[in-house]
Amino acid sequence: MKAVVFHEHGSLDNVVYADVPEPEIGPEMALIEVKAAALNRLDLWVLAGWPGLNLKMPHIIGSDGAGVIAAVGQRVSGFTVGDRVAVNPTLSCGQCDFCLAGRDNMCRRFALFGEHVDGFLAEYAAVPVRNLLKMPDNAGFVTAAAASLVFVTAWHSLITRAKFQVGESILIVGAGGGVNTAAIQVARLAGAGQIYVVGSSAAKLALARELGADVTINRNEVDWGKAIFKATNREGVDVAVDNVGAATYQKSLRALKRGGRLLTVGNTSGPKFEIDNRLLFGKHLSIIGSTMGAIRDYEQVMGLLFDGRLRAIVDSEHPLSHGPSILRKLDSGDVSGKLVVSDFKR
Repeated sequence: MKAVVFHEHGSLDNVVYADVPEPEIGPEMALIEVKAAALNRLDLWVLAGWPGLNLKMPHIIGSDGAGVIAAVGQRVSGFTVGDRVAVNPTLSCGQCDFCLAGRDNMCRRFALFGEHVDGFLAEYAAVPVRNLLKMPDNAGFVTAAAASLVFVTAWHSLITRAKFQVGESILIVGAGGGVNTAAIQVARLAGAGQIYVVGSSAAKLALARELGADVTINRNEVDWGKAIFKATNREGVDVAVDNVGAATYQKSLRALKRGGRLLTVGNTSGPKFEIDNRLLFGKHLSIIGSTMGAIRDYEQVMGLLFDGRLRAIVDSEHPLSHGPSILRKLDSGDVSGKLVVSDFKR
Protein backbone atom coordinates (compact mmCIF):
# COMPACT_ATOMS: atom_id res chain seq x y z
CA MET A 1 0.00 0.00 0.00
CA LYS A 2 1.02 3.65 -0.36
CA ALA A 3 1.97 5.71 2.70
CA VAL A 4 3.83 8.83 3.83
CA VAL A 5 6.82 7.67 5.87
CA PHE A 6 10.33 8.39 7.04
CA HIS A 7 13.12 5.84 7.45
CA GLU A 8 15.16 7.85 9.91
CA HIS A 9 14.70 10.91 12.10
CA GLY A 10 15.85 14.25 10.82
CA SER A 11 14.74 16.89 8.36
CA LEU A 12 11.71 17.16 6.11
CA ASP A 13 13.86 15.77 3.32
CA ASN A 14 13.55 12.37 5.01
CA VAL A 15 9.79 12.19 4.40
CA VAL A 16 8.74 10.18 1.32
CA TYR A 17 5.65 8.80 -0.38
CA ALA A 18 6.37 5.10 -0.70
CA ASP A 19 5.12 1.52 -0.83
CA VAL A 20 4.97 -0.28 2.53
CA PRO A 21 3.38 -3.59 3.58
CA GLU A 22 -0.32 -3.55 4.43
CA PRO A 23 -0.70 -3.90 8.24
CA GLU A 24 -1.86 -7.13 9.85
CA ILE A 25 -4.58 -7.14 12.51
CA GLY A 26 -4.89 -9.04 15.75
CA PRO A 27 -8.04 -10.75 17.08
CA GLU A 28 -9.38 -7.57 18.74
CA MET A 29 -8.46 -5.16 15.96
CA ALA A 30 -9.93 -3.86 12.72
CA LEU A 31 -8.29 -2.99 9.41
CA ILE A 32 -9.41 0.49 8.38
CA GLU A 33 -9.45 1.74 4.82
CA VAL A 34 -8.45 5.32 5.55
CA LYS A 35 -10.71 7.94 3.97
CA ALA A 36 -9.26 11.02 5.67
CA ALA A 37 -6.21 11.78 7.80
CA ALA A 38 -4.94 15.00 9.35
CA LEU A 39 -1.60 16.45 10.37
CA ASN A 40 -0.52 18.06 13.64
CA ARG A 41 2.66 19.83 14.71
CA LEU A 42 3.34 16.65 16.63
CA ASP A 43 4.24 15.04 13.30
CA LEU A 44 7.14 17.47 12.88
CA TRP A 45 8.43 16.72 16.38
CA VAL A 46 8.21 12.96 15.80
CA LEU A 47 10.13 13.37 12.57
CA ALA A 48 12.86 15.30 14.41
CA GLY A 49 12.92 12.66 17.16
CA TRP A 50 14.02 12.84 20.79
CA PRO A 51 15.94 10.61 23.22
CA GLY A 52 13.89 7.56 24.16
CA LEU A 53 11.66 7.60 21.10
CA ASN A 54 12.36 4.24 19.49
CA LEU A 55 10.20 3.70 16.42
CA LYS A 56 9.84 0.78 14.05
CA MET A 57 11.08 2.05 10.70
CA PRO A 58 9.79 3.05 8.27
CA HIS A 59 7.36 5.07 10.36
CA ILE A 60 3.96 6.17 9.01
CA ILE A 61 3.03 9.75 9.92
CA GLY A 62 -0.29 11.07 11.21
CA SER A 63 -2.24 10.81 14.48
CA ASP A 64 -5.72 11.57 13.09
CA GLY A 65 -7.74 9.24 10.91
CA ALA A 66 -11.22 8.12 9.89
CA GLY A 67 -12.45 5.57 7.40
CA VAL A 68 -14.33 2.37 6.67
CA ILE A 69 -13.73 -1.03 8.26
CA ALA A 70 -12.21 -3.39 5.68
CA ALA A 71 -11.70 -6.41 7.96
CA VAL A 72 -12.16 -7.37 11.62
CA GLY A 73 -10.33 -9.74 13.96
CA GLN A 74 -11.76 -13.01 15.25
CA ARG A 75 -12.80 -11.68 18.66
CA VAL A 76 -14.37 -8.42 17.45
CA SER A 77 -18.02 -7.74 18.27
CA GLY A 78 -20.09 -4.64 17.76
CA PHE A 79 -18.29 -3.64 14.56
CA THR A 80 -18.47 -5.11 11.08
CA VAL A 81 -17.00 -4.65 7.62
CA GLY A 82 -18.37 -1.50 6.02
CA ASP A 83 -18.87 0.47 9.24
CA ARG A 84 -17.88 4.14 9.00
CA VAL A 85 -15.61 4.96 11.96
CA ALA A 86 -13.61 7.73 13.58
CA VAL A 87 -10.50 6.74 15.50
CA ASN A 88 -9.58 7.91 18.99
CA PRO A 89 -5.84 8.68 18.62
CA THR A 90 -5.01 7.70 22.24
CA LEU A 91 -3.88 4.10 22.70
CA SER A 92 -4.38 2.50 26.12
CA CYS A 93 -4.23 -1.01 27.55
CA GLY A 94 -7.69 -1.10 29.17
CA GLN A 95 -6.30 -3.11 32.08
CA CYS A 96 -4.10 -0.92 34.30
CA ASP A 97 -5.39 0.98 37.34
CA PHE A 98 -5.73 4.24 35.40
CA CYS A 99 -7.70 2.60 32.57
CA LEU A 100 -10.00 0.80 35.00
CA ALA A 101 -10.65 4.15 36.73
CA GLY A 102 -11.70 5.73 33.41
CA ARG A 103 -8.49 7.75 33.08
CA ASP A 104 -7.15 5.83 30.11
CA ASN A 105 -5.24 8.84 28.77
CA MET A 106 -3.00 8.31 31.82
CA CYS A 107 -2.52 4.61 30.96
CA ARG A 108 0.76 3.08 32.08
CA ARG A 109 1.26 1.96 28.46
CA PHE A 110 0.00 5.21 26.94
CA ALA A 111 0.79 5.72 23.25
CA LEU A 112 -0.43 7.75 20.30
CA PHE A 113 -1.00 6.82 16.71
CA GLY A 114 1.58 8.59 14.61
CA GLU A 115 3.86 9.19 17.59
CA HIS A 116 4.66 5.80 19.09
CA VAL A 117 3.09 3.53 16.46
CA ASP A 118 2.23 3.90 12.78
CA GLY A 119 -0.27 6.60 11.93
CA PHE A 120 -2.90 7.28 9.29
CA LEU A 121 -1.16 8.83 6.28
CA ALA A 122 -1.58 5.48 4.54
CA GLU A 123 -4.19 3.62 2.56
CA TYR A 124 -4.84 1.23 5.45
CA ALA A 125 -4.33 1.23 9.23
CA ALA A 126 -4.64 -1.43 11.94
CA VAL A 127 -6.66 -0.17 14.93
CA PRO A 128 -7.84 -1.77 18.20
CA VAL A 129 -11.65 -1.77 18.21
CA ARG A 130 -11.40 -0.08 21.62
CA ASN A 131 -10.39 3.05 19.68
CA LEU A 132 -13.25 3.05 17.19
CA LEU A 133 -16.31 5.27 17.24
CA LYS A 134 -19.12 4.67 14.77
CA MET A 135 -19.97 7.73 12.71
CA PRO A 136 -23.52 8.78 11.83
CA ASP A 137 -24.34 8.76 8.12
CA ASN A 138 -24.36 12.57 7.95
CA ALA A 139 -20.85 12.93 9.42
CA GLY A 140 -17.95 13.42 7.02
CA PHE A 141 -14.60 11.67 7.19
CA VAL A 142 -12.73 14.96 6.80
CA THR A 143 -14.55 16.42 9.80
CA ALA A 144 -13.80 13.36 11.93
CA ALA A 145 -10.11 13.29 11.03
CA ALA A 146 -9.63 17.04 11.42
CA ALA A 147 -11.31 17.05 14.81
CA SER A 148 -10.10 14.00 16.71
CA LEU A 149 -6.80 14.93 18.36
CA VAL A 150 -7.37 18.64 18.84
CA PHE A 151 -10.93 18.49 20.11
CA VAL A 152 -10.39 15.66 22.60
CA THR A 153 -7.31 17.55 23.82
CA ALA A 154 -9.17 20.85 24.22
CA TRP A 155 -12.21 19.21 25.81
CA HIS A 156 -10.27 17.19 28.37
CA SER A 157 -8.07 20.15 29.29
CA LEU A 158 -10.82 22.74 29.63
CA ILE A 159 -13.84 20.75 30.78
CA THR A 160 -12.48 17.66 32.55
CA ARG A 161 -9.26 19.00 34.08
CA ALA A 162 -9.98 22.72 34.60
CA LYS A 163 -13.72 22.30 35.23
CA PHE A 164 -14.45 25.48 33.29
CA GLN A 165 -17.59 27.20 34.59
CA VAL A 166 -20.38 29.25 33.01
CA GLY A 167 -19.51 32.95 33.07
CA GLU A 168 -15.75 32.51 33.49
CA SER A 169 -13.39 34.53 31.32
CA ILE A 170 -10.67 32.87 29.25
CA LEU A 171 -7.53 33.91 27.40
CA ILE A 172 -6.35 31.71 24.51
CA VAL A 173 -2.79 32.37 23.37
CA GLY A 174 -2.76 31.58 19.64
CA ALA A 175 -5.53 31.91 17.09
CA GLY A 176 -4.82 29.55 14.20
CA GLY A 177 -3.73 26.23 15.68
CA GLY A 178 -6.02 23.24 15.89
CA VAL A 179 -6.21 23.00 19.70
CA ASN A 180 -6.80 26.75 20.03
CA THR A 181 -9.58 26.90 17.44
CA ALA A 182 -11.16 23.96 19.28
CA ALA A 183 -10.70 25.64 22.69
CA ILE A 184 -12.48 28.80 21.52
CA GLN A 185 -15.51 26.75 20.51
CA VAL A 186 -15.51 24.58 23.63
CA ALA A 187 -15.30 27.67 25.85
CA ARG A 188 -18.19 29.31 24.01
CA LEU A 189 -20.30 26.14 24.21
CA ALA A 190 -19.53 25.91 27.94
CA GLY A 191 -20.92 29.41 28.50
CA ALA A 192 -17.78 31.52 28.78
CA GLY A 193 -18.26 35.10 29.91
CA GLN A 194 -15.58 36.73 27.77
CA ILE A 195 -13.17 35.00 25.39
CA TYR A 196 -9.90 36.82 24.66
CA VAL A 197 -7.65 35.54 21.87
CA VAL A 198 -4.10 36.59 21.04
CA GLY A 199 -2.96 35.92 17.47
CA SER A 200 -0.35 36.80 14.88
CA SER A 201 -2.41 37.88 11.87
CA ALA A 202 -5.63 39.62 10.93
CA ALA A 203 -6.88 36.51 9.11
CA LYS A 204 -6.36 34.20 12.10
CA LEU A 205 -8.00 36.70 14.45
CA ALA A 206 -10.96 37.03 12.08
CA LEU A 207 -11.38 33.25 12.27
CA ALA A 208 -11.21 33.45 16.09
CA ARG A 209 -14.03 36.01 16.11
CA GLU A 210 -16.08 33.85 13.77
CA LEU A 211 -15.68 30.92 16.18
CA GLY A 212 -16.79 32.94 19.19
CA ALA A 213 -13.96 35.15 20.48
CA ASP A 214 -15.18 38.42 22.00
CA VAL A 215 -11.86 40.31 22.04
CA THR A 216 -8.92 39.65 19.71
CA ILE A 217 -5.43 41.10 20.03
CA ASN A 218 -2.70 41.11 17.38
CA ARG A 219 0.55 40.37 19.19
CA ASN A 220 2.55 42.02 16.41
CA GLU A 221 0.86 45.37 16.99
CA VAL A 222 0.63 45.76 20.77
CA ASP A 223 2.00 44.36 24.02
CA TRP A 224 -0.70 41.76 24.46
CA GLY A 225 -0.03 41.29 28.17
CA LYS A 226 -0.81 44.94 28.85
CA ALA A 227 -3.74 44.83 26.43
CA ILE A 228 -5.36 41.95 28.34
CA PHE A 229 -4.82 43.75 31.63
CA LYS A 230 -6.54 46.84 30.21
CA ALA A 231 -9.37 44.93 28.53
CA THR A 232 -10.26 43.16 31.80
CA ASN A 233 -10.34 46.40 33.84
CA ARG A 234 -7.09 45.41 35.54
CA GLU A 235 -8.73 42.22 36.83
CA GLY A 236 -7.25 39.50 34.61
CA VAL A 237 -8.92 36.32 33.38
CA ASP A 238 -10.10 33.19 35.17
CA VAL A 239 -8.38 30.78 32.77
CA ALA A 240 -5.49 31.07 30.32
CA VAL A 241 -4.81 28.44 27.65
CA ASP A 242 -1.11 28.59 26.73
CA ASN A 243 0.42 25.85 24.59
CA VAL A 244 3.25 28.09 23.36
CA GLY A 245 5.45 27.69 26.44
CA ALA A 246 8.72 29.50 26.97
CA ALA A 247 7.91 32.58 24.90
CA THR A 248 4.57 33.39 26.54
CA TYR A 249 4.18 31.73 29.95
CA GLN A 250 5.16 34.75 32.04
CA LYS A 251 2.61 36.98 30.32
CA SER A 252 -0.07 34.31 30.61
CA LEU A 253 0.53 33.93 34.34
CA ARG A 254 0.41 37.69 34.81
CA ALA A 255 -2.84 37.82 32.82
CA LEU A 256 -4.61 35.60 35.37
CA LYS A 257 -6.78 37.06 38.11
CA ARG A 258 -6.44 35.85 41.70
CA GLY A 259 -7.25 32.15 41.86
CA GLY A 260 -6.82 31.75 38.11
CA ARG A 261 -5.76 28.60 36.25
CA LEU A 262 -3.24 28.23 33.45
CA LEU A 263 -3.85 25.25 31.15
CA THR A 264 -1.17 23.67 29.00
CA VAL A 265 -1.04 20.73 26.62
CA GLY A 266 2.20 21.63 24.87
CA ASN A 267 5.11 24.02 24.36
CA THR A 268 5.73 24.93 20.73
CA SER A 269 8.31 27.61 21.63
CA GLY A 270 10.27 25.43 24.05
CA PRO A 271 9.69 23.40 27.23
CA LYS A 272 12.11 25.03 29.68
CA PHE A 273 11.73 28.48 31.21
CA GLU A 274 11.79 30.33 34.52
CA ILE A 275 8.65 31.09 36.54
CA ASP A 276 8.41 33.86 39.09
CA ASN A 277 7.07 31.78 41.98
CA ARG A 278 5.71 34.90 43.68
CA LEU A 279 3.00 34.96 41.02
CA LEU A 280 1.89 31.45 41.95
CA PHE A 281 1.57 31.80 45.71
CA GLY A 282 0.83 35.51 45.75
CA LYS A 283 -2.14 35.21 43.40
CA HIS A 284 -3.16 31.65 44.38
CA LEU A 285 -2.65 30.43 40.81
CA SER A 286 -2.82 26.88 39.48
CA ILE A 287 -0.96 25.39 36.53
CA ILE A 288 -2.86 22.45 35.02
CA GLY A 289 -1.21 20.06 32.61
CA SER A 290 -3.14 17.72 30.35
CA THR A 291 -2.46 15.20 27.59
CA MET A 292 -5.14 14.01 25.16
CA GLY A 293 -8.37 12.74 26.77
CA ALA A 294 -10.12 9.65 28.07
CA ILE A 295 -12.43 7.52 25.93
CA ARG A 296 -15.49 9.17 27.48
CA ASP A 297 -14.07 12.61 26.60
CA TYR A 298 -13.54 11.50 23.00
CA GLU A 299 -17.04 10.11 22.64
CA GLN A 300 -18.62 13.19 24.20
CA VAL A 301 -16.81 15.82 22.16
CA MET A 302 -17.08 13.89 18.88
CA GLY A 303 -20.81 13.54 19.50
CA LEU A 304 -21.06 17.33 19.73
CA LEU A 305 -19.17 17.62 16.45
CA PHE A 306 -21.40 15.10 14.72
CA ASP A 307 -24.44 17.03 16.02
CA GLY A 308 -23.05 20.24 14.51
CA ARG A 309 -22.57 22.05 17.83
CA LEU A 310 -18.81 22.21 17.27
CA ARG A 311 -16.94 22.62 13.98
CA ALA A 312 -13.65 21.18 12.75
CA ILE A 313 -11.56 23.89 11.07
CA VAL A 314 -9.89 22.70 7.87
CA ASP A 315 -7.19 24.79 6.26
CA SER A 316 -7.01 22.70 3.08
CA GLU A 317 -7.36 19.18 1.66
CA HIS A 318 -4.66 17.28 -0.25
CA PRO A 319 -3.93 13.91 -1.91
CA LEU A 320 -1.84 11.37 -0.04
CA SER A 321 0.90 11.59 -2.66
CA HIS A 322 1.52 15.22 -1.63
CA GLY A 323 2.35 14.20 1.94
CA PRO A 324 5.94 15.50 1.96
CA SER A 325 4.89 18.92 0.66
CA ILE A 326 1.97 19.11 3.12
CA LEU A 327 4.43 18.71 5.99
CA ARG A 328 6.45 21.62 4.60
CA LYS A 329 3.32 23.77 4.61
CA LEU A 330 2.70 22.76 8.23
CA ASP A 331 6.28 23.64 9.13
CA SER A 332 5.90 27.10 7.57
CA GLY A 333 3.29 28.03 10.17
CA ASP A 334 1.05 29.59 7.52
CA VAL A 335 -1.92 27.42 8.51
CA SER A 336 -5.34 28.15 10.02
CA GLY A 337 -6.94 24.92 11.16
CA LYS A 338 -6.00 21.44 10.01
CA LEU A 339 -4.23 20.14 6.91
CA VAL A 340 -6.16 17.07 5.78
CA VAL A 341 -5.41 14.22 3.38
CA SER A 342 -8.67 13.19 1.71
CA ASP A 343 -7.60 11.64 -1.60
CA PHE A 344 -5.79 8.29 -1.28
CA LYS A 345 -5.92 7.26 -4.94
CA ARG A 346 -3.23 9.49 -6.45
